[in-house]
Amino acid sequence: MPFEQAFSSLVSYLDAAAVGVFAITGALVASRKEMDIFGFALLGTVTGVGGGTIRDLLLGTAPVFWVKNPVYAAIALTVSAIVFFAAHIPESRYRLILWLDAVGLALVCVVGADRGLAAGAGAFIAVVMGVITAVFGGIIRDVLGGESPVILRREIYVIPALLGAIAFVAMVHAGAGYPLAATAGFAICFTVRGLALYYGWSLPPYKSRPGRQADQVAPPPHPSAKDSGNAQ
Repeated sequence: MPFEQAFSSLVSYLDAAAVGVFAITGALVASRKEMDIFGFALLGTVTGVGGGTIRDLLLGTAPVFWVKNPVYAAIALTVSAIVFFAAHIPESRYRLILWLDAVGLALVCVVGADRGLAAGAGAFIAVVMGVITAVFGGIIRDVLGGESPVILRREIYVIPALLGAIAFVAMVHAGAGYPLAATAGFAICFTVRGLALYYGWSLPPYKSRPGRQADQVAPPPHPSAKDSGNAQ
């Protein structure tokens, strides 16, 4: 398939960029686990296309985007192979993974929401598709890489994707052009996620509390009830 036919719109370019960025994060996780080149290819590819695959399946879009346009899978495989030979260059791979993941998150929350709108879904479902597309690639990467999924940690991760998708959908419904809406959604998501990474922001965790005693759950019987019981 010619490149010009494969990428004929701005959203397709954004989708390709997101696949590439997420594939890098998957391949970097493979480097941390000291996998072989096939492990790089697997982890990079499933991370790059995982979120979009789940989105298309939920929307009933068949075939899914990378089957319909294999260039996306080719991008993920190529990027993964490059990282196999260059993963030693970054000084802190984990920090790089987090920042690249923030870029991918911001790109994909916009693309996912746009795919939802294009499929005829309402604004709410479009936002949900944006969040699902943004977070599930990282979940698959972390699970296959033996890492604790970032979405289950105390990090601010879903909120940036949610805000970015909401901003994009709201601006589209307000009549803003796609480039402006996409830029706003990307900027909001990346800014919130970037600030959370830089300052170490996190949501407050649940604090367990000791169980209550029986007399705290039910009040003690009234003195008159005790007297009537003794009389019987």
